[in-house]
Amino acid sequence: MRLPSNRQYVMEGDGKKMDQAPPVRNPFVHVLKFTPLEKAKIALMTVTLFPIRLLIAAFMMLLAWPFAFIASVGRSETTVEPQCLWRRLVDIILRIIMRVMWFAGGFHWMTVKGRRALPTEAPILTLAPHSSYFDAIPVTMTMSSIVMKAESKDIPLWGTLIKYIRPVFVSRSDQDSRKKTVEEIKRRARSGAEWPQIMIFPEGTCTNRSCLITFKPGAFIPAVPVQPVVIRYPNKLDSITWTWQGPGAFQILWLTLCQLHNEFVIEFLPIYTPSEEEKKNPALFAINVRRIMAKALGVPITDYSFEDCQLAMAEGQLRLPVDTCLLEFAKLVRRLGLKPQNSEKVLQEYGNRARKLEGQKLGLEGFAHFLDVPVSDMLRDMFGLFDEHEDNRMDIREYVIALSVVCRPAKTLETMKLAFKMFEAEEDGAITESELAVILKTALGVSHISVSHLFTAIDVDDTGKITFDKFRNFVEHHQDFADDYLYTENTDLHSAPYNDHQTQPSLSTLKVKGAAATSKTANGICPEFSDHDGTIDGLKKHN
Repeated sequence: MRLPSNRQYVMEGDGKKMDQAPPVRNPFVHVLKFTPLEKAKIALMTVTLFPIRLLIAAFMMLLAWPFAFIASVGRSETTVEPQCLWRRLVDIILRIIMRVMWFAGGFHWMTVKGRRALPTEAPILTLAPHSSYFDAIPVTMTMSSIVMKAESKDIPLWGTLIKYIRPVFVSRSDQDSRKKTVEEIKRRARSGAEWPQIMIFPEGTCTNRSCLITFKPGAFIPAVPVQPVVIRYPNKLDSITWTWQGPGAFQILWLTLCQLHNEFVIEFLPIYTPSEEEKKNPALFAINVRRIMAKALGVPITDYSFEDCQLAMAEGQLRLPVDTCLLEFAKLVRRLGLKPQNSEKVLQEYGNRARKLEGQKLGLEGFAHFLDVPVSDMLRDMFGLFDEHEDNRMDIREYVIALSVVCRPAKTLETMKLAFKMFEAEEDGAITESELAVILKTALGVSHISVSHLFTAIDVDDTGKITFDKFRNFVEHHQDFADDYLYTENTDLHSAPYNDHQTQPSLSTLKVKGAAATSKTANGICPEFSDHDGTIDGLKKHN
């Protein structure tokens, strides 16, 4: 697979073309590189400034707790009481305490641009990009409500502070949680400013701020005016970003507190009032707001979403490279509506049909006929991923392999079984080294890969062919086969070892894992409320 040079600009949900092509940089990856001087400065700050700042921040949190506790006693979660004088005083005190805490953390001054809308003007604030737990800064600045997991309110100390701002709680134990959450947001947003403004990060997950990924519709379903708010951290060293692949939560805290000064810029953009069409179509509403925010930030927009974390972060021995084409492929699968409901059945059917073609290459029309979809610009983009030689031909078996990885990212052994079935010879059910290379490069989403070392290790009888049973037995006896036989031979795959925040791969299954993965801890400030329960095929979201 490869990203073609003549990619078409695909359409947005409203039929308009995207402002910019999707970025090459993976939005879920953050790599920190330090100069010798920066390393020396961090070492010095670690033994001097860091412990002092950490103690002050912890003390401020403890100091805030009794005020938040007193103000929260006796409050109802379903109704809002008038903001009496003593509650207003507590609100001011808590803002001051939180500001001192951020000051101690190096955020000495914060730049505020624009005017924050009143609750009567815009009951919902949409913030982006979401890149760190430091995005709690605007929450403490405004004391707006947020969307949080219901379990968060039971966390000692932190839970009391959270309950004070009257968040919208999402319960994972309730199957109707998503529907109830949306209804609660609608109720508050249409209450005539009785409730505090709701602050929502519509991306639903953390990125590296290189682009704006797909906005989830929760903030836009109420069909009320929203105020877009953009966040920037214009620091020389980006110690703020906390993505799915990169430095862990404590490492981010440590590096940030070791900086002499941390910059934070928040810009309140003009209120966006939805049109009648946007009120009926929350997805269109979200797209148009995202376009405005991306323009203000000067970054591209892309259809990568939280779902792509599932593909990039599924645990296992075979780690996806940072520059994998599978994220782009997954995006096109979603846009074209090609992700089947019954993936197991459909993949087997595709596999049987592809096997009958016996490696026959298809053109764009044949590809469209195989999928039973019309030819479109998006389909051309997908076809281009597999048209590696730019001769307007592709091997449909590669599409089936890529679709299998996207549909079941944590079941790579099943994908390999399907691939062997499509490539194996009739007489002996075996494949050659070149065919194994095609299978693995497609499963990893790269343009080329060398498998000589791996193939020789599996083919102990030197027959020039291997079966799926041989491959499976080899994997079961060589848990680190990818590190030992693939990544050493293909250094350009840019994979990275596990760190302290990761669990080791399962010893019984072969799964896919995102490269350079470090922390797997998810943000607890504004979890997205999609249909899943926060578990990503072996990857559990934590606060």
